[in-house]
Amino acid sequence: MPSKNHSISIIIPVLNEELCIGKLLNHLKQTSTPSNTIEIICVDGGSTDKTIEIATQQGAKVFQSEKGRAKQMNLGAEHAIGDVLYFLHADTFPPHNFDRYILEAVENGVSAGCFRMKFDTQNLFLRFFAWFSRVNLLICRGGDQSLFVERDLFLKSKGFNEAYPIYEDTEFIERLYKKTKFKVLPIPVITSARKYQEVGTLKLQFHFAVIHLKKYLGAGPEELYRYYKKFVCS
Repeated sequence: MPSKNHSISIIIPVLNEELCIGKLLNHLKQTSTPSNTIEIICVDGGSTDKTIEIATQQGAKVFQSEKGRAKQMNLGAEHAIGDVLYFLHADTFPPHNFDRYILEAVENGVSAGCFRMKFDTQNLFLRFFAWFSRVNLLICRGGDQSLFVERDLFLKSKGFNEAYPIYEDTEFIERLYKKTKFKVLPIPVITSARKYQEVGTLKLQFHFAVIHLKKYLGAGPEELYRYYKKFVCS
């Protein structure tokens, strides 16, 4: 069993997530292990809906931040008291006993890792794409798989690079791969396919692939964001 010396701080960046955040917070309460110490932090980037009200009612700690997931997650880490930080998107739902899996990995010497991923859809293309989340290569990583990292390693790695409006998760994970043995836990989180449904499955996956390629070829955060704004959020 995981040592009770470890505690987890779950850090969730939010922006107008009133449709998701209540469901997620309830899910976390129902699927975590009662004996483990868990802190839940929602870092809001300027919501204009009921996100903050719902998160507060559900007992999460809420902090205000400038908009930008990297900034929001770094701020959450500053306020976190856990020695294991678990970064989670508002539309990603961890598996039952997720905290036990994370703490057991930490007890076994794993300093950073993620879960496998499944989408909340039967779309064959997305199911095929999600299958590759079990492969422990950087090209297969993404923020929707969630991310756990020991606080000490997070601080040594200087956290998320706030210059990246997008791709902040993968950029940080790339640095973690260079510093430690990254672990992919053999059970999946369930994440929303809503962005693929909004933009188009093949279209969005193509543009994500181009962004990966651009980064590999040396593109900086501004160039990646310009491309994203032009082809994904236009």
